[in-house]
Amino acid sequence: MMAFFWQRAVVLSLAAAMLVYADMKLDCRPDSVTVVWTEGRSQADLSLFRLGSCFPTSFSATQAVFRVDFNDCNFRRLVTGDYLMYSNDLTYGSSDSQSPAFTHPVVCAFARPKDWYPMIYDPVFSTHGVGHLVFHIGLMNDDFSGPAESTTFALGSFIPIMASVSQKTHQPLLLLLEECVAATTPELQPDSPSYPIIGNQGCLVDSRMSGSKFEPRQKSSELQLSLQAFRFGLGQEVFIHCKLVAWDPNGLDSTKKACHYVKEHGWELLDNYAYSTLCDCCDSDCKSRRTRSIESGTHGVSQNAVLGPLTITDGTSDTFSW
Repeated sequence: MMAFFWQRAVVLSLAAAMLVYADMKLDCRPDSVTVVWTEGRSQADLSLFRLGSCFPTSFSATQAVFRVDFNDCNFRRLVTGDYLMYSNDLTYGSSDSQSPAFTHPVVCAFARPKDWYPMIYDPVFSTHGVGHLVFHIGLMNDDFSGPAESTTFALGSFIPIMASVSQKTHQPLLLLLEECVAATTPELQPDSPSYPIIGNQGCLVDSRMSGSKFEPRQKSSELQLSLQAFRFGLGQEVFIHCKLVAWDPNGLDSTKKACHYVKEHGWELLDNYAYSTLCDCCDSDCKSRRTRSIESGTHGVSQNAVLGPLTITDGTSDTFSW
């Protein structure tokens, strides 16, 4: 078989204004690409960069790095004449006016091998129910580096929660929390009082009246939530009932999303601020649609889970109204 040699990489130029503040290096290989974005603006949050559907492989205060295969991240393949081209979009989503959101094309072009021909069948796997999926949700320590050492939290302090899905035999999936409510029982009862945390198909409704927020993602298969401890069930055992969903990263819409409320900005989409209009329904009704979710056992595209018990105690620092 003829070797697939890299002939050249094509990078479409940035606008002149962007070149003043940033630099992008592209290393195109036969089956993969490395993108290194170096940012000169101190206000930029480089965790907000996305290459197609992929999160940065690594990032620091000044650089976002992607090392990905062309089979991942929703790369587009185009064969034109003597060239085989792979293209994608590098996007940056931010609510900061000093570091505005933008999209920049990334293109790798190769000389088309003489013996190359299109596959007769290029399988596209459904993200629903392919392979084994195992969901997990747990209390974490303050920096999310390990499990919590205590299940008791002072009123107004933050309860770090991390949800995840293992996907060893799956194409990349995005972990979402579609719904979470707090209750004082390990099983939800129709007539029992409860406290809504996440509702309306992924809206962190508690963030409307508190400091609760989703943390920037480290992995697409994980979701970190900093939940500010509330008055509901104060001094009692509290259980948090959630519906976890593993979803196609390219299939976000008003019913599959992670939105939180940011003071002075409004509702923002965690995974790409530029598409925060998906969160516009959070104050009204995010209409649901029929899905092909699997909810049996501990495996599937969606899974109900219970976290707890945990206890919220009355703090002495401030008085909170929620």
